[in-house]
Amino acid sequence: MGCGRIEDITDVRRTGRCVCDVVRAIKDIQDQATSDCPPCPTNCFLEPLGGLVSPSRNQADTRVFMLLTEDGTPFKAFYRDRDRCDNDCFSVFFRVEDIFDSCCATLRVLEPLDAQRKEVDLLNADGTKIDLRQICKVRNFALTGSCITVDLNCFCAIECIADVFLDVCD
Repeated sequence: MGCGRIEDITDVRRTGRCVCDVVRAIKDIQDQATSDCPPCPTNCFLEPLGGLVSPSRNQADTRVFMLLTEDGTPFKAFYRDRDRCDNDCFSVFFRVEDIFDSCCATLRVLEPLDAQRKEVDLLNADGTKIDLRQICKVRNFALTGSCITVDLNCFCAIECIADVFLDVCD
């Protein structure tokens, strides 16, 4: 159960249904007005891997994504920092490593890097919350040795960010 949903669909208190119905209706209306439009460039269902960057890129081995909590904030996780000299040790970017049981997943935490491949500290000045402006500075990612196991039912949204080559099998 996630986002306040009640799993029993016969329960009239189930929330979120009208939003789904409205969005479905809007999609139908839009489909009647448009044809042959290109898909959203960050749609998580785009294939093949590399499609978020450009369809011709075929060396990508990771689809980077963020998970959003019920209140719309990015889910963050701790990772062991490579240089261990600072506090840039939280990230909102992940790579899926495994999915098991109904909807559990092992996610690898990805280190956020800027265009010059320097760490981006995503925390605010107090070090207590994610500074959303800092997320905009992220252009690259690096693998970390930190993995977490999550219940995917606890999240309300997923946003795919990029397809990248992280040399996972190295």
